[in-house]
Amino acid sequence: MQKRETKTKLTDHFQNIADPRKECLIRHKLTDIIMIAICAVISGAEGWNDIEEFGQMKKKWLSNFLELGNGIPSHDTFRIVFSLLDPEEFRKSFFSWVKETADIIEGEIIAIDGKTIRRSYAEGQSPLHIVSAWAEENNLVLGQIKTNQKSNEITAIPKLLEMLTLKDCIITIDAMGCQKEIAEKIIEKEADYTLALKGNQGKIHQAVKKIFAEKNTRYDFHEEISSGHGRIEKRKCTGLVLNEETRNLKEMRNWKNLKSIVKIESERIIKDKTTQEVRYYISSLEATAKRFNEIVRKHWSIENSLHWTLDIAFREDESRIRIGNSAENLGILRHLALNLLKQETTLKRGLKAKRLKAGWSNKYLVKVLRS
Repeated sequence: MQKRETKTKLTDHFQNIADPRKECLIRHKLTDIIMIAICAVISGAEGWNDIEEFGQMKKKWLSNFLELGNGIPSHDTFRIVFSLLDPEEFRKSFFSWVKETADIIEGEIIAIDGKTIRRSYAEGQSPLHIVSAWAEENNLVLGQIKTNQKSNEITAIPKLLEMLTLKDCIITIDAMGCQKEIAEKIIEKEADYTLALKGNQGKIHQAVKKIFAEKNTRYDFHEEISSGHGRIEKRKCTGLVLNEETRNLKEMRNWKNLKSIVKIESERIIKDKTTQEVRYYISSLEATAKRFNEIVRKHWSIENSLHWTLDIAFREDESRIRIGNSAENLGILRHLALNLLKQETTLKRGLKAKRLKAGWSNKYLVKVLRS
């Protein structure tokens, strides 16, 4: 393992984080603490005791690229540091690393959605809710921001958008983020949007439903059927590029660059149970129904590839870590570990198997860190 190459690729991004500890109490370098935690979380660690145990077991290997002047920090040191560490600075370092490593292509679908870490609550304190941006094609987290509760996603999403480079991307958000200000921010970032409509936008929601109820309009149509694991899903997409008259309806004209409306009718059959749902969307794109069907379907990759993975592979919902900034900072560690594991593609196994192998094999862990 080449010491300098590893530092250049990852460690340097954390060099400028301010150490929250009093100088007289510092026995371990902050970058050493962060790197041990990253390696440990990649390898299956779920809390501070696990991270210390990992460090003790891997001390000889870690000393190849970390100073470790006073050995491996205790679990109390990890707990204190990550509870005090400024998550804003930690998040900026995460952004810096993602910006350097991600290859965002034109037309990349960036799904934005929130997730609550359900057991991260304390008396008088709501569970931590994180809004994340997921790059579907790259299969990685671009960034995240904390909110106090789900209803605050409306204020958190513009802040997250401001942090990201989104030129020529397509931003997809569920109904909570269907706001004029958010649409405008996306256009300011030189991106396009496809936003889900529900009752939170009553007037435009009703106007869109009314347009699709008209029989004398020429719509674009596309249907796709997928199956697997005993499930059959049919998705019918009806799309309409707005003409000048519909674009200037009072319900439509205040939405920045609004060009199309979309109707998705989905039918899901699981064994003998059938469920049906109709959803509506607005978009700044002039696209075919086939393309809109693809965009809406790919939006849900944030649920399957990020949120579900964090719960199943990282057991995030079970985490009781919540003191100070520790829950938010551990969330950033999980996102960083998940990105690295997903970018390592030589092992054709699930994340659980990758984490186990990273814990067992120093050679494979180096491969993940370099991914």
